[in-house]
Amino acid sequence: MSGCRADGTHSGASEPPAVRLPPRHAGFDYQIGGAYPPPAGVRIVSRDRSDSPAPGLYNICYVNAFQAQPQERSAWPADLLLRDAHGDVVIDRDWNEPLLDIRTPAKRERVARRVNGWIDGCARKGFDAVEPDNYDSYTRSRHLLTAADATAFMRLLSRHAHARRLAIGQKNTAELAGLRERAGLDFAVTEECGQYDECGVYADAFDNRVVDIEYTGTGLRRARARWGGRISIVRRDVNVSTPGSAQYVRAVR
Repeated sequence: MSGCRADGTHSGASEPPAVRLPPRHAGFDYQIGGAYPPPAGVRIVSRDRSDSPAPGLYNICYVNAFQAQPQERSAWPADLLLRDAHGDVVIDRDWNEPLLDIRTPAKRERVARRVNGWIDGCARKGFDAVEPDNYDSYTRSRHLLTAADATAFMRLLSRHAHARRLAIGQKNTAELAGLRERAGLDFAVTEECGQYDECGVYADAFDNRVVDIEYTGTGLRRARARWGGRISIVRRDVNVSTPGSAQYVRAVR
C-alpha cells in the first residue's frame, strides 16, 4: 500500500520515496516554446525535453507522448503511426501531428520504449517531473483508439517515470481525471480549465496539485475568480513564445 508523506513525497512499492510532487498554488510559467529566465515569483516551470531545467525551481519536462512531432514523423516505424481502414495516417490537424498506434499491448510497449527514452533524458538533465502531452488523442482518433488504450499506455509511462524518480502529470483530459490512480498520475497540467469550467475536476482529483495555462484574458479571469486560491495559474500566448517575440504574452492577473 502506498501513501503520501507530509513533505509531498510518495512512499510505497509503486512509487519510489524520492518522487517529489510540485508545490500547490505556486507561481508558474509555461515555457515549452523556448526557455528563458523565469519571472520573479515563479517556483514551477515547464520546459520542452530539448531544454534544460531552471536552477532552483520545480521543473516539469514536456514530452509529446501520444502523437509524433511533424519533424519526427519519419523517425517513427511506419506501423506505429495510427492508420485508418484505407491505410492513411490519422492526423491531428490542429498541429499536423500523426497519432501513434497504441491499440495493442505489443504496440504500446514499443511506443513506450521510445517515449521512455525521452523520459530518461529528462531525468538525466535533472527535471523533477514529466508532462506527457496528448493523453486525449483518442478523442481525435476517429474512434480507432479508446480511453482504455490511453490509460494503459499512460500506466507504462508512469511506471517508468517513477522508476526514474520523476513525478508525472496528467495533461488535460478531464474525463479521465477519475482514473488518475489507475494511470499512476501525480498532478495535472491543464490548458484553459478556467475557460471551460474544468478546474474543479482537476483540483478535486489531484488535491489542488494543478498548474493551469489560460490563453485568453477571459479564461484567466474565470480561473482566478474561482480557483486562484487553490491552484497555479498563468496566461500565455497560444504559441508559448519567448520574450521579445511579437506574440509573447504572459500574465498572472
